[in-house]
Amino acid sequence: MAEALLSVRSLVKHYGAVQASDRFCLEVARGELHALIGPNGAGKTTALNQLSGELKPDSGEIYFDGQDITPWPVHRRTRMGLARSYQITSIFDQLTVKENLALAIQAHNGHSFRFWRKAGDDPATRREIGPALERVGLEERATIPAVSLSHGEKRQLEVGMALVGRPKLLLLDEPYAGMGPGGAVELTKLIRRLKDHVSILLVEHDMGAVFSLADRISVLVYGRTIASGTPETIRADPAVREAYLGDETPAKEGTDA
Repeated sequence: MAEALLSVRSLVKHYGAVQASDRFCLEVARGELHALIGPNGAGKTTALNQLSGELKPDSGEIYFDGQDITPWPVHRRTRMGLARSYQITSIFDQLTVKENLALAIQAHNGHSFRFWRKAGDDPATRREIGPALERVGLEERATIPAVSLSHGEKRQLEVGMALVGRPKLLLLDEPYAGMGPGGAVELTKLIRRLKDHVSILLVEHDMGAVFSLADRISVLVYGRTIASGTPETIRADPAVREAYLGDETPAKEGTDA
């Protein structure tokens, strides 16, 4: 395996008598798309909240890019290159796609907000908007109010806003939720393109997408990682089939795009 970008060691998190993370471990290599799957209630959201800094573990360690970031707050992790799609983004429905991206760019660059000027008026921001639109395939939707976007296009915009900070690792939390077939195909194409530029940790219930996109998969059950490996290894693992996948494992090709 390539050098680990993210290394999670024995995270424990209790909510009263409930153990949401039970010595949770995870390794995400540089340049890979790693999927984290598990049934409802497995502790995936708790795990992501600890990785992003929203939630402090009771014990355990999180190393990112060689540094122990366990006690770090969200903003410090973000500056270091750890981005979470829904956490970082906030779409303003009445603003255009371009204006939403401009605000995200200004926020990341630490610009002072001049509310009497349009977000895109800043020259440095204008230079970044074009590439930001191109990265997520929204060039032709640049002047459309966000409220008019399809659900899939809004997800593209959210990802685009997270990417303006050029993160080293992008946490995607169930991006396919509520997505129709057409939107799912477009999102799969987008994620495939992003794989060439950023490491990704994907938490997702759509097994077709997971097995189509992931380089490696970790399976979380009752807060503990029960298996981690290639899609082929996970598909064939008896413990995974019993705990989660059941008899209906996805077709080998997964979600077509």
